[in-house]
Amino acid sequence: MAQEIITLECTEAKAEGKPASRYMSKRNKKSPQTPNRLEKKKYNPFLKRHTLHRETK
Repeated sequence: MAQEIITLECTEAKAEGKPASRYMSKRNKKSPQTPNRLEKKKYNPFLKRHTLHRETK
């Protein structure tokens, strides 16, 4: 399987004007389960809570 390294960036921090937290993750490039951008709930240390992080290009 072809694994691809992706970057996940916080969506809520951008809206509030705070620094965006970023995480690195892997996903299967050819998986039919993830055809769109990946979204995960991760911890944002700047906001001190779990927020939605979306895959960036």
